Amino acid sequence: MSEAYFIGIDIGTQGARVVLLDEVGQQLAAKEEVFPLNERSREEQSPDIWWDCCCRLIPELVKEVQDKIPLDKIRAVAVTSTSGTIIPLDRNFNPLHPAIMYSDPRSGKQAAFCAAIALKEIKEGYTAFNASSGLPKMRWFLDQYPDRAAQLYKFIHAADFITGRLCGEYGVTDYTNAMKSGYDIHQYKWQEYIVKQIGIRKEWLQEVRPSGVPLGTIKTDLTTQWGLPEGIIVTTGMTDGCASQVASGAVSPGQWNTTIGTTLVIKGVTGQAVADPSGVIYNHRHPTGYWMPGGASNTGADWVSKLFAGQDLQQLSEQAATKLPAASLAWPLIQQGERFPFKAPQAVGFWPEGDLVEKFTACMEGVAFIERYAYERIASLSGEKIERIFSAGGGSNSDTWLRIRSAVINVSVCKMKNVSGAAGAAILAASRSFYSSLQDAAAAMVSPELTVQPSPPLVNAYDLKYKLFIDELKARKILN
Repeated sequence: MSEAYFIGIDIGTQGARVVLLDEVGQQLAAKEEVFPLNERSREEQSPDIWWDCCCRLIPELVKEVQDKIPLDKIRAVAVTSTSGTIIPLDRNFNPLHPAIMYSDPRSGKQAAFCAAIALKEIKEGYTAFNASSGLPKMRWFLDQYPDRAAQLYKFIHAADFITGRLCGEYGVTDYTNAMKSGYDIHQYKWQEYIVKQIGIRKEWLQEVRPSGVPLGTIKTDLTTQWGLPEGIIVTTGMTDGCASQVASGAVSPGQWNTTIGTTLVIKGVTGQAVADPSGVIYNHRHPTGYWMPGGASNTGADWVSKLFAGQDLQQLSEQAATKLPAASLAWPLIQQGERFPFKAPQAVGFWPEGDLVEKFTACMEGVAFIERYAYERIASLSGEKIERIFSAGGGSNSDTWLRIRSAVINVSVCKMKNVSGAAGAAILAASRSFYSSLQDAAAAMVSPELTVQPSPPLVNAYDLKYKLFIDELKARKILN
């Protein structure tokens, strides 16, 4: 029988997921629900819908496991959600406006305003504010609804809303959520320019603590309704990208995670912040004081559904394994513009037409080349060697793609077992309530499903092809 259990909650853009893990990372149960979305859901969503969803999923989770585990050994719960989503709360802790989603582009003007001031006012820290950042969304709300300022208690983040509903504490957030709202994770303070020049009052800003720190316990009325014991700890939360990194196991210095979903996201842990003059790499703060640098590319796996709709992907992957490397070059960038590992706003992708297997193989290689370029840039800026990559996302489901990536980057690539944001939240919940640190929790609760080692003949072949790929980007004026 396990000694302890932990609940992780993930509030995504399209739905919610709740999981229960034991102290070694075994998943005992999982529940999820899709939100009722409409044409405006990329801009605004009702936080009350998120909470109502949790109030259905958590009792369902409890019901499934109540005869299998002692419920009094459920120790803690943590929440993860989207980075940059902002909710203005009144003094009764109710939203003054629907959640302003990270994907809402309406704060573009305010983002340029915030970025210009931040670049002038601070020497280090996050200055790359854009329409997906939290601080511009706060300013946008005040510009649109100046009459609501008198009712405003706090600007909070998506994860904080669910955390608050669980334990009653809305005035605290964590490093990862606060960073894109302008919190200085180098000096651990809100910068004065936010108040004096952006116009966000100090009292509207939350207290900021490390992720995974106990905040309180689940409210008694909720434990009664849900059939849970009293005393379950609620911790500070984490952004979804960082929670996926935690779930991958990349939480100690020198460890790196690549998640290939719709986009390619790279995150790692370093002893020092990675200073990137171009601004494409930014640093989150690790709960124990390390740094979590990384970035998100517009290149990812969205090309699979766009270019190969209706195709047998398993068969294509198996056939691709016999053709490595492909004869053609490809960069399956579906939308215009790239943001990481380099800025190229006018860039457009390219790929061969005709033979489907050739096209599929070349596109997998193109993503791997972008991943290699990203890690080379990180290594050159940080001075640290990339020795192993923990892999997550739908792109990890192809063994052929794992083999390509391992050979292109010339490191072992580990496909992890349970890399959902909800699992990362459960590990975070365990990090201070049962284990002594996030590193200890991840070491105990995360394990690889498959490790792929680089094949020397393929390493040599891809070294040559990678150079051709870079030359092609330069010829197209995408790289200098």
